[in-house]
Amino acid sequence: MSPLPRTAHRPTRRVACAVLGLVTAGALSSCTDGGSSASSGTPTATVTVTAPPRSSPSTSTPPRKGQAGPGLGVVPQVVQTVEPSVVTIISKVGLGSGVIYKADGTIVTDAHVVEGQDKQPFRTVEVQFADGKRARASVVGVDDVTDVAVIKAKRTGLPAARFNDTLPVVGALDVVIGSPLGLEQTVTAGIISSLHRNMPPSKEAPQGLIDLIQTDAPISPGNSGGAVADGDGTVIGLSEAYLPPSSGAVAIGFVTPAATVTSVADQLLATGNVKHAFLGIQPADITPQTADQFNLPTTKGTLVVAVTRGSPAQKAGLQPGDVITRLGATTIDTVTDLLAALRKQQPGSTVPLTYARGSRTSTVKVTLANRPAP
Repeated sequence: MSPLPRTAHRPTRRVACAVLGLVTAGALSSCTDGGSSASSGTPTATVTVTAPPRSSPSTSTPPRKGQAGPGLGVVPQVVQTVEPSVVTIISKVGLGSGVIYKADGTIVTDAHVVEGQDKQPFRTVEVQFADGKRARASVVGVDDVTDVAVIKAKRTGLPAARFNDTLPVVGALDVVIGSPLGLEQTVTAGIISSLHRNMPPSKEAPQGLIDLIQTDAPISPGNSGGAVADGDGTVIGLSEAYLPPSSGAVAIGFVTPAATVTSVADQLLATGNVKHAFLGIQPADITPQTADQFNLPTTKGTLVVAVTRGSPAQKAGLQPGDVITRLGATTIDTVTDLLAALRKQQPGSTVPLTYARGSRTSTVKVTLANRPAP
């Protein structure tokens, strides 16, 4: 399966977006070009490990029976509220979007908007604000696991957006604001199509993308890192990626939830890094060919290809060739399942892990560590 493009845009003669491999059965495009947005073939499953949210993104309060959420008629009001907080970010190689997080010039965006093709963050980028003014911004920190970054512009007194850490309701209105293909302050609208979407790992996103919001609001290259707001004018997430029409998809986009964004941003601002639970293996999905090669009775589970020396996995006795079938309360059928299960854990927590070695199945206790810096 081919990758899922993110939504960044490269301002070259050829309007193209960089490919980000993520999805489960098609192709996903990301929103920037600094290593993100591009159209591609079929999506490959991808996942990004999300940091612990300030309020659990797995629970949302549905409207009371008979109570409808706001409709398209509120879009102009939402735009008036949110648009002043949305910026365009210009780097050496691409163009993306961002949202003002604090009045002091702190802005949140997608990590791939402020990174080069080598996944290394730029030292500075340029920001264009809704009022037309421009300013340089330093890259404060990036978290590639969640694809969230924080930058700080040399400007104060800015209109900070309001973030809603509660997940939206499926079917609710959402409004996307950003700079698709360099068209600044472009507005599209749709509904929340689904919650808790996980995208499998890819070369561009080795950790995949986990626990995303799905929307049918049009998202295009250049939207990456821009605002996705609800009918009340609060930001429910940042544009992350989309399935391009070439994959056969129609209006399938993905959003990093606000709870993930605010948690990661606050950690980056406080310490410069983000905590993620770490097991210490190189995992792989089990294909029929792999099952035949290793004489495995099933294609379900995650194959342990390698074990990091001194890691929690090694201390728990895992070896290459083992097949992980359960972590905590989660049954593991694929690598994406394992990454999603790890995402729910905190560094330092001890959880049961079940694995198969040959015909024998064992359960051990593993104490997860904090993911080491790259």
